Amino acid sequence: MPPAPWGRRASINGDLVLASRMDVFPRRGYAAAPRQREVLTVVVSEAVLDQAESIIGVRFEDRAVLAKALTHASIASERLSSNERLEFLGDSVLGIVVCEHLFHRFPTLLEGELTKIKSTAVSRRMCATIASDLGLHRLIALGKGMKTRSTLPSSLAAAVLESIIGAIYVERGLDGARDFLIPHLEKHIESAHRSGHQQNFKSVLQQHAQCVLERQPMYVLLDEKGPDHAKCFEVCVELDGQRYPSRWANSKKQAEQQAALATLESLGVIVRDEQGSAIVAEQFNGSIIGSTHGPPDDEDFEGRDGGDAVQVTGLIEDDVAK
Repeated sequence: MPPAPWGRRASINGDLVLASRMDVFPRRGYAAAPRQREVLTVVVSEAVLDQAESIIGVRFEDRAVLAKALTHASIASERLSSNERLEFLGDSVLGIVVCEHLFHRFPTLLEGELTKIKSTAVSRRMCATIASDLGLHRLIALGKGMKTRSTLPSSLAAAVLESIIGAIYVERGLDGARDFLIPHLEKHIESAHRSGHQQNFKSVLQQHAQCVLERQPMYVLLDEKGPDHAKCFEVCVELDGQRYPSRWANSKKQAEQQAALATLESLGVIVRDEQGSAIVAEQFNGSIIGSTHGPPDDEDFEGRDGGDAVQVTGLIEDDVAK
């Protein structure tokens, strides 16, 4: 089948064949004789596109854009054929939509406080959560190598949400992106504002330890288990010579965050509300809120707020609360 014009589509046996863009390059010495390069030819099920449109609540006039948003680089003939460019666009659209919403929603908050809430709302963790809740991660077209994995990385779910945002922006503009995003983000934004920590427990502990206790917390790596590709790590906080309850997680960063939370709860800085959510205790609000400007501990923020856990050997198990 010859390629269709870019931005249009043709169907074969119920599948959507994305149109190919044909770039023209003059041959060396023959300016008038073009050669062609096919940039995109991907087959995506019409049923998958129907499901995606139903989930996101947007009917696409150009379904090729939506199909591209669901095409992972592992299955694309080249990276220009994947959703990476839409992901790049969607990341920026997400940022402006969240900033605009926060600016109007919280007129009395200062820039630092708005930045903390924004960091939570646009984090990869939040994007992955929303994509998984919607089921978007199940619609991604993947290569064979990715399909054989027992579990997929959360970054893949985060990336597909951003590429979907980019596709909605291309199709419906900023208003369309806003209409899609805010209903899914609003409860998380309100929770981040109410909690006072934005899931960055290391930053809260750092601030409390330095300003109230005049000490520096240390993250101690106690143990690690599992094969190299699926390790678990046990970390505890050591503060002023005392070790606090340790926590296990699938990465050192997450183990550090959970160990920081356990320490904050032991110190009474973090308490649980009626719904069981962790919030900064009222008596510590003045010293914590507005002071912890660091973003949530995510893939982009390795080693912030007290550094990475350090390996300590020869520990006695009874010395560390499990």
